[in-house]
Amino acid sequence: MSEYFERKDLEEFGRGALGELNKELWDNFMAYYGSVYQDGKLSGREKSLIALAVAHAIHCPYCIEAYTTACLDQGYTKEEMMEAVHVASSITGGAVLAYSTQMKKLADDMEM
Repeated sequence: MSEYFERKDLEEFGRGALGELNKELWDNFMAYYGSVYQDGKLSGREKSLIALAVAHAIHCPYCIEAYTTACLDQGYTKEEMMEAVHVASSITGGAVLAYSTQMKKLADDMEM
């Protein structure tokens, strides 16, 4: 039995296998995707670190692998990468706590 997330799937994505299903949309997305990571107000290097943090926040193993590799290739240290992951963790954890206002409001209303 194969694993749900397999490295070969990331390789398939990287070679454009999904483009076989709708070439026009695939090409449009890939052009957009590539342009996002070009230097702008932020460097492509900085954008890779942001992508690594976001990949953790959305739990995408393919993105985590791709942007771990990209960040290492661009000279980031494991410590810098982990700091970015902690930033993502603080935002996702904070969001969970912020949503607890709904629980408190409901519980307060039910106690009345």
